[in-house]
Amino acid sequence: MVLRYYYDLMSQPCRAIYIFLKINKIPFEPKPIALRKGEHHSDEYKKVNPFSLVPVLNDDGFILTESVAILKYLAEKYNAPENWYPRDDIQAQARIDEYMNWQHWNTRLKSAKLFQSLLFRRMNNKSEDSDTVDLLRAEVEKTVNYFEQVWLKDRPFLCGKEISFADILGVCELIQLSAVYEEKLYEKSPVVKSWMERVKDSLQPQFDEAHKIIYGVRKMYANMKEQPAKL
Repeated sequence: MVLRYYYDLMSQPCRAIYIFLKINKIPFEPKPIALRKGEHHSDEYKKVNPFSLVPVLNDDGFILTESVAILKYLAEKYNAPENWYPRDDIQAQARIDEYMNWQHWNTRLKSAKLFQSLLFRRMNNKSEDSDTVDLLRAEVEKTVNYFEQVWLKDRPFLCGKEISFADILGVCELIQLSAVYEEKLYEKSPVVKSWMERVKDSLQPQFDEAHKIIYGVRKMYANMKEQPAKL
């Protein structure tokens, strides 16, 4: 049975898994779920994932609903190259696990909150809540500082000398900010900016394919900014 992958490319972890599947030539049946249309709340989809979230992997009835678990499962089942998640180096594996646990409350949470705060207010034709946005920007800046001073302190990628799950997850979170013109938050760090370019180059052309929707949101957001907003 073909692997079924439920996703929306507006979702950062969905894009990370999509890129991984494509780069490693893992065959799958695409099952796009349009979050903006509320398809994840349908009764039919709840039979797949009772949490009404994406991504979801269905491997002949075996269902996984968390991005980190999905990536690990795919790497093991399809014998992915060791750089993604080393099977024979317990310390290298633990380092990647360390980032993947850390990122939920840091890179992912803080980037997503800022992105959503800016985009949703514009979509509702409201002006920016400057106090909230300033606080969220400060939180993202803390995360970027940790990238520079801890994760990338003495290595080209987040967890070592080669690209891994950590990098693909991290870059998909930060690049989301470019859709709302907040890339200055990570580009002000030469270390982080160089890392992002290094990762993006390593993931092409699959990276740009997966991010077409984000590039489109950036254009849409620019157009919305030109319209007068309500307070």
